[in-house]
Amino acid sequence: MWRNPQAEAGRSRQNASAPIAERGVPATTVSAPGERTSDFGVMLFSAFAAAVAFALVCAAGWMLAGSFAFPVAVCSVLAAVLVVMAVHISQQWERVVVQRFGRFSRVAGPGLFFTIPFIEQTPIRIDCRTRFTAFGAEETLTADLVPLDVDAVMLWMVHDAKAACNEVSDFSATVELAAQAALRDAIGRLTAAEVAIRREQLDVDIRQILEDEASQWGISILSVKIRNILLPQALQDVMSLEAQAEQRRKARIILMEAEQDISTMIEGVGEAYGGGDAALRLRQMHLMYESVRETGGTVVVPSSFSEGFVEKASDQRAAEAKAACAKK
Repeated sequence: MWRNPQAEAGRSRQNASAPIAERGVPATTVSAPGERTSDFGVMLFSAFAAAVAFALVCAAGWMLAGSFAFPVAVCSVLAAVLVVMAVHISQQWERVVVQRFGRFSRVAGPGLFFTIPFIEQTPIRIDCRTRFTAFGAEETLTADLVPLDVDAVMLWMVHDAKAACNEVSDFSATVELAAQAALRDAIGRLTAAEVAIRREQLDVDIRQILEDEASQWGISILSVKIRNILLPQALQDVMSLEAQAEQRRKARIILMEAEQDISTMIEGVGEAYGGGDAALRLRQMHLMYESVRETGGTVVVPSSFSEGFVEKASDQRAAEAKAACAKK
């Protein structure tokens, strides 16, 4: 059956970005196709070394015996096997643990290294590059007994291949389980609101717990990041109402501060119109103007509303005229 590679790659990226609780799969390391490294060069080198050893022994047997006999073939195959067991190569990011008679001997690599056939073994090749592991905690109770679903991502690497091989049986699975336990422990010490607000502090706490535990396995925890926090729907509604009330309170405080500044300025303007109730009436006119501008309506003002301003203005002009006459 024909498959569309682009569609499959898109579905893979969507599945990788979805929360763990929705995917229902264990935490894994996800990488895009074409970005994975290959061990083809290492296998090709082993095959080339075996072929060279086989050809040299065959040529030596042909020169000594004068023909390609069965003992020559057996010796050639044995020489090829011994070369494969003795000559190794590791990538730049790999470290190979070498054991002699079952006991730790050394850590080899990167590059070309040799071992003694049948005496030394290479039980594991460890990738020392930075890895990332996605993990999560489902329905974890907080300090105020609220169940949360939390997804996180951890960046880590192996800095001591000897400890990673000898101190723990499966360091990848152990780090994942330790991360899940640390996440549950950190959530259990905080309330639901603190988990939602203090995400950065939660990252630091989880990393510190994992670093103290994983250092004995030769593993360094580089960073831990919380990706998603799922709150119960009822709690989301309550926290939303609380946040709306807090924003309304801040808005009212800002309006009152602005009103205080406006009153100070209008008081100075009102004195220019003769003082008294002029400042209050001027503020009423400003409020009416703002309401009309926002709603787009029309306001009918009674004639008596402006009489006070007219009287004040005429009294002020009369006072100015008297003062001018007195000067003359």
